[in-house]
Amino acid sequence: MTGPRDQFKPADHPNDHFLLTTVVGSYPKPKWHDRARELFEDEDADFGEDEWEESKDDASRLITHEHERAGLDVICDGEMRRNEMVEYFAHRIDGYEFNGRVKVWGHNYFDKPSVADEVEYGEQWLVEEFEFTDEVAERPVKVPITGPYTLANWSFNEVYDNEEQLAYELADLVNEEIEALVEAGARYIQIDEPALATTPDDHAIVGECLERIVDEIPDDVRLGLHVCYGDYSRIYPEILDYPVHEYDLELANGDYDQLDVFKEHEFTKDFAMGVLDAHTAEVESVEEIKENIKKGLEVVPPERLTVSPDCGVKLLPREVARGKMENMVQAAREIEEELDAGEIDIVASGTQAHADD
Repeated sequence: MTGPRDQFKPADHPNDHFLLTTVVGSYPKPKWHDRARELFEDEDADFGEDEWEESKDDASRLITHEHERAGLDVICDGEMRRNEMVEYFAHRIDGYEFNGRVKVWGHNYFDKPSVADEVEYGEQWLVEEFEFTDEVAERPVKVPITGPYTLANWSFNEVYDNEEQLAYELADLVNEEIEALVEAGARYIQIDEPALATTPDDHAIVGECLERIVDEIPDDVRLGLHVCYGDYSRIYPEILDYPVHEYDLELANGDYDQLDVFKEHEFTKDFAMGVLDAHTAEVESVEEIKENIKKGLEVVPPERLTVSPDCGVKLLPREVARGKMENMVQAAREIEEELDAGEIDIVASGTQAHADD
């Protein structure tokens, strides 16, 4: 499955080589936007729907432009309109209900939804978000969307015979949403399936979900799959059969201990490798990020390497997240220059490009 990647290369790109730079999704929300949510949810506050919509628009515009100033090739709005990756969608899918928060780890709680009736596609989930971001952005926009397997796995199932059946029903709904996004102009969509690596024996279920998701989606729409956590050796190389163009994988946080997993079998798709640790509030230096990018070149050639953070960065201080993005883009551009000059001898598949050759 050859990915439609070149459409995201800027016309004024300074180098012959092109390492696509992007984000995974979430980004720190401005403090005033968090305060606006609190006011909107406070029944006693004089802060209505119009004010809340204005806050979401302002935050989306601000973060979109922040991503562009960092130099990212493909951007999003940092999910300024979303609260949580499952809860947000469950509120918009007919058949879900909420019965209170559950403890997930430490002192963290999650408003885990329940499937109390057959799930159905009602209102659109992300089309307005995409249309607004696309209108204010000068760069291409990526749309992250939580995948059906994670939606099923992180919910209580009170209706379907098993989680697999629920996941397939949700996959059909995700397909409807992506069709609507494509009709609105979206050309880069990322399916987020963090639950996959935590329950790796179900990789065949995720594969069938993806087959349903991509049904009748045009070939020029780039589809990525984001996976984080877990033991990748239990899902690779089987996941290469999935009908997506790109795999976005968390590796920096584990100090690339699992990188060799992807060298044992030829990586035949595009590799979006995490080069920034989304869990540390320190800005990696350009040189450190360049060394991380070179690790990706041990797996795929430059034309199939995408450079991104490990995961969403919403829990970081905003100035740290911004610094990470800026340094990541600078590192990618310097690696491109060195590739153009033949100065890099770390290239996938045993081939080498070296200045002395």
